[in-house]
Amino acid sequence: MRYFAARVGEVQAEDLVQETYLRVVTLPADSDIRSPNAYLYRLGHNIMLDRMRQDRRRADRDAEWHSNHHTIASSGEEVCDAVPADEVLIARERLHKMQERLAQLPESIQQSFRLHKLEGLSHSEVAARLGVSRSLIEKHMMRALKHLMARS
Repeated sequence: MRYFAARVGEVQAEDLVQETYLRVVTLPADSDIRSPNAYLYRLGHNIMLDRMRQDRRRADRDAEWHSNHHTIASSGEEVCDAVPADEVLIARERLHKMQERLAQLPESIQQSFRLHKLEGLSHSEVAARLGVSRSLIEKHMMRALKHLMARS
């Protein structure tokens, strides 16, 4: 206990002693250990190093995630940029429902809607791509939006 406590502190020392004990009691009964004290210290030391490496990897991984997903707002407050998982699921469900509703419309209206709303093309650009008038694209968009709103 003193060996570990001097290196990692009391709390972690208890965990390391316990893990060392568990490893020793699971050794086969016919194990030939010539120097039990040296074996215990070497085993404990290796367990301690493994824990330290795990802690370092965990800290590095957390720091990496934190640097990629947090920013400082103008107020000085730290803000997380990651979207909460529940919001992601809700958005996916909404998108799935919208796709189901769009599938009820003619293909030309679906294509106009996708190009304008999902790919961000203007009405003129959609019309040029599909070889139709801008007015027809506007009518397609109105019909698609009415259809989606009526089934919300």
